[in-house]
Amino acid sequence: MRAAMTGMIALLLLAGAAHAQTPPQAVHTLEAEEARQGVTSDGTYAYAVDNSRIGKYQIASGRRIAQWQGEAALFPHMNACTLADGKLLCAASNFPKLPMTSAIEVFDPEKMTHLSTISLGEGIGSLTWVSRKDGFWWAGFANYDDARFGEPGRDHRYTAIIKFDDQWRRLEGYALPAAVLDRMKPMSTSGGAWGDDGLLYVTGHDRPELYALRLPRAGSTLELVATLPIPFEGQAIDWDPRQKRLLWGISRKDRKAIAVTIPPVGDVAR
Repeated sequence: MRAAMTGMIALLLLAGAAHAQTPPQAVHTLEAEEARQGVTSDGTYAYAVDNSRIGKYQIASGRRIAQWQGEAALFPHMNACTLADGKLLCAASNFPKLPMTSAIEVFDPEKMTHLSTISLGEGIGSLTWVSRKDGFWWAGFANYDDARFGEPGRDHRYTAIIKFDDQWRRLEGYALPAAVLDRMKPMSTSGGAWGDDGLLYVTGHDRPELYALRLPRAGSTLELVATLPIPFEGQAIDWDPRQKRLLWGISRKDRKAIAVTIPPVGDVAR
């Protein structure tokens, strides 16, 4: 019994140490008034997202060179954006309205114009992020405990990660592990992006933490590999395409876009 208790205490201490690590120092910090939901980058410019507007900032100078502004009634809640095939794709929803509906809004990042909408309609939650991997789209759908903007009968535990083909047809679906959901509650996932190491990195709504996940060997629940500290409070994230392991995120309270180098998680071979 004493040995078992000693082992349990050691595990708890290790878990606490994981959350007490020092977050990495910022490589880039940009003042961006649109930094309220998320940010992405093409390596030269950073695109800060705030519901119905997107600010385009030159990373080298920190200067905003363009801004797109949409009608709030048509674009009530764009959350996360990512770049693929020369286009800027943004996860959008009708949050906080019910029933939840979701769409992908497509932009020209050079001209900063809206090109099209891919409507997903009603689904299994509120779309908060999309990420491209190996010719497929992955998307995070949020569910919340608060009855004001949560679907009846669903709470944060119903957060879902879905794999789509290029026609946005559902192929697979996964749940987040309980250890991650417990850290996100009463909210849900706000950001997600596949890393170059084959791991999916997700954030919650307000904790300064990054969760590295991998596909399960069996079943439908993603496996938690590591919890990493970050110097910003969750929200939407994306990897820089030019600098290895450089992750962009935002400080919502400070209205800043921040890029940090995430250390390697380690060998993820099964």
